[in-house]
Formats: sequence, C-alpha cells, structure tokens
Amino acid sequence: MAMPTATETELTELVARIEPVDPAWQQAGRDRQNDLTKPPGSLGELEEIGIRLCGIAAQCPPPVPHRPHVVVFAGDHGVFAQQVTPWPQEVSVQMAAGVVIGFAGVSVIARAHDARVEVYDVGLKQPAEGTVDRRISAGTSDFTVGPAMSRQQAVTAIAVGVEAANLAIDAGADILVPGEVGLANTTPAAALTAALTGTAVGQVTGRGAGADDAMLTHKIEVIEQGLRTNGIGAETDPLDVLAAVGGYEHAAMVGFILAAASRRIPVVLDGVVSCSAALVAKALAPSVVDYLFAGHAGVEPAIAVAHEALGLRGLVDLGLRLGEGSGGALALPLVRAAALVMNEMGTFSGQGVSKA
Repeated sequence: MAMPTATETELTELVARIEPVDPAWQQAGRDRQNDLTKPPGSLGELEEIGIRLCGIAAQCPPPVPHRPHVVVFAGDHGVFAQQVTPWPQEVSVQMAAGVVIGFAGVSVIARAHDARVEVYDVGLKQPAEGTVDRRISAGTSDFTVGPAMSRQQAVTAIAVGVEAANLAIDAGADILVPGEVGLANTTPAAALTAALTGTAVGQVTGRGAGADDAMLTHKIEVIEQGLRTNGIGAETDPLDVLAAVGGYEHAAMVGFILAAASRRIPVVLDGVVSCSAALVAKALAPSVVDYLFAGHAGVEPAIAVAHEALGLRGLVDLGLRLGEGSGGALALPLVRAAALVMNEMGTFSGQGVSKA
C-alpha cells in the first residue's frame, strides 16, 4: 500500500480543524450528574469522565462507546546503540508480530473488552508479518549524534497515524487507544517530555524495560547529550523537537491523536510513550487535551509529569509499565461505565426520589 501523503500544509490544516469542546455541553453533563440519584460526587472520577464525554460528543447524555479500537505503532530507534535497554533489538519485531498473532499483553486485554487491535510498522529494522506496512526507514538515527529523523520523515510518520485513526473511525470505531512497540522507545519519550515540559531529564527518565541503576544513570546522560547535540531549548518548534529526539511511533501517535480530536473521538492514552506523543500533539494543537483520557498512572516518572502538563489523571493505578497500549485498553470499561451511568442511572427529577 502507498504511504499516505505528508505535507506540513496538511498538518496545519488538520490542526486548524481541532476545536475546543463547548463548555455548555460540559455544563449540561454536570447538571445531569447532579440530577442522578446519588449524593453529588459519590461516583468520583466516573462523574468527571461522563461530563467530559458530553463535551466531546456535544450531546447529553453522551453516546456509550461500544466499538473500541487499539492501534499499535511499531518502530526501532538509533539511540538503541547507546545501550539504554538490556533487551536485544530484535525483540521489537518479535513483539510486533506477537501483537498481530494475539499473544501480547495488549492483545489479551483488548480481547477482554472486545476491542479490535492492529499494528502499523512505521520503522522497524526488519518487517513484521501481519502488520500494516508503513515503514519510513529501518529505524531512526541515533539522536546523540544528530536528529533522529528529518522534519519530513516526522511529518510522514504523523500522516501514518492520521491515516490509521481515520480508517478506524470510518470503520465504526468510537473510542481509540494508541499503543507502541519498539525497544529503547522510553528514551525518546523521556527526551520529548523533558523538552516539552521544561523538566530536568533526571526527573522524567525511568527504567523502561528493566534498566538497572548504572544503565539508568547512563540513559539520563544519553538523553541530555541528545538534547544538547540537537540544540533543543524552550523555544524550539515542537515539530523540530519531535524530529530531533522522537521516534517514528511517537510521531505516528501524534497524528493518531490529532486526527481523533479533529473528529471528536475520545482517545485513551497508555503509558510514557503515548503521553509524550500527547505532549507533542498539545504543543501543536492545545485543544487536543479536551479529547484525551489517561489510561493509567504507571511507574515511569515522565507519566506523572506529562499528566500534569496535560491536565489529566490516570484512571487506574496498578503499577503498569508494559506499554503496547495495554494500560489504555485496560481503562476502556471505566470510560464505558461512566457513559452508561449518564444514560441509564435514574434521576431525582424522573424517579421522584427526594434530595437531601
């Protein structure tokens, strides 16, 4: 299949189509929550999810998501050469194939919630059978010696994510989860998070797939070197930041998030990689945060930093650190339950129940 068209003009036009949610619909959701037969606030975060769903759909009560779709973007990273992970790089293609076959963690969790899963190869070093082939190159470059990718390659990867989201939505998906596979991808995720939030690298860098203390210290040094080498500062254009220290899967998730928001479809983020992509998306289109939910709190330090910057709260806190979209898929029933409460729970005005 042909690579999707990719120009900065198309990206600018996509960003322009993303509108903030209407506060009036959120207020309608809040009013309905106050009319449901329960003490105000007694359903905690579920209430806020329902209110936000009203704003996203411009409808109250909101539609109940029933066709979830997980898209996993797979890519390899040149910074792997800096020994920032204890795992061999061939695991990337093996796990991408595992998601397709159905034995990966995200595959199992998605099946539990009747979510469809597909995998887009945006830059694995070797092709993985059963994936949608959108390989831009055989992995990114090592960002400690120069940009991980060109600006045009970043735009092309974003376009792959846009294509994936639009195809899923056109096929009936009404809630999306971005996932990823790629050894060493928490390193660019930490780099993106540090650059886009102004947080010290040491505060956003975690152990990823099992780094010990020495490797963690080295990982921090590698990220700091990459930011210096590429001249990344507070005023650097977000697309240039993405190209300099991001990965193909990060860029694809940026497009995936932007496309969903442009079509008023909620997105449930997973862990540190998708959260770092969401930071890029927010830098390009601030209103995109209105359409995002945070699947889980996670253990990588960059997740907490990203959630604060995005104004989000993890829906589950189970110490997850697998990636693949697993935490986003795990949170799907909570979002669905919040919508069902808005639709099916009795109201004081309708059931004749006395308020306190």
